[in-house]
Amino acid sequence: MFSEEILRKFEEFDKLKTKVLRYILYRKRTEQEVRKKFEKEIESDVLNTIIDDLKQNSYINDEEYIKCAVREQMNLNTLSIKEIKYKLYTKGLKNSIIESYIERNMDELQKYEEDSAKKIFEKQIKNKEIESVKIFLLRKGYKKETIEKVSE
Repeated sequence: MFSEEILRKFEEFDKLKTKVLRYILYRKRTEQEVRKKFEKEIESDVLNTIIDDLKQNSYINDEEYIKCAVREQMNLNTLSIKEIKYKLYTKGLKNSIIESYIERNMDELQKYEEDSAKKIFEKQIKNKEIESVKIFLLRKGYKKETIEKVSE
């Protein structure tokens, strides 16, 4: 039979794991977001064990997170590829995973970036001169080729 101490530790671990799981299930999170949220209230070795377990069971999957986050950004916003990358970096995702995703989906992302630039250009050109709209797009991270293409 298990001792009281072992049962208590198991129950405590289970409570902490449930707390982390609720945080993840509320909205998809990156590993870094989970670490940052719980680093002060859960011992690092316990947190590592919980995160490893949740990764093993696919509750935490940074590659899947990128896929969902990019899809969401593409549906809701008009962003350049550079802006999308920046938003992913701020979530604590590894540069290698982000770059790999971008490379694999470059054709789709370039098409999206052109469509986004075109929408912004058409909206802005009503009130501004072409050069100021081009500068605006450049500052937002759009590539020169894309800007030239949409401003023709």
